Amino acid sequence: MRRAALLAVVLSGAAMPAAAQGYADAQGGVVRWLDKLTGETGDLELQRGQSASNGRLTVQLDDCRYPEENPAAEAEAHLTIMDSSREAPVFTGWMLASTPALSAMDHPRYDVWVLRCIVPGYTPPEVVETPPEDDAATSEGEGQ
Repeated sequence: MRRAALLAVVLSGAAMPAAAQGYADAQGGVVRWLDKLTGETGDLELQRGQSASNGRLTVQLDDCRYPEENPAAEAEAHLTIMDSSREAPVFTGWMLASTPALSAMDHPRYDVWVLRCIVPGYTPPEVVETPPEDDAATSEGEGQ
């Protein structure tokens, strides 16, 4: 009960400055899902009003907005998430990209979080994964 009240206060307070800061509506957004049992992950690129299913979950993007001055800074997405084994949604509400734990879906098997809004003309920076250093090769060269 406390968590719900705190969340309502935080989100209602966040909604007021959002309009004052110049937030814009996006045509879509990108969310990431994680299956905690298998370790499998994936990204869903959804247009506003569109839904996609993965396993038992169906994720619908209701809305996505971002700061006009800095699209990479903060995405806010309103999601409705259904689990095929339940009648009611397992999550309905706003998720914030920079603070996913503030309004997280509570599910025993899956996690879902917002990555970004889809903004025309904006390309997010590419993430380059570097392979881990081989400790054995490093230690062989030492001490010779």
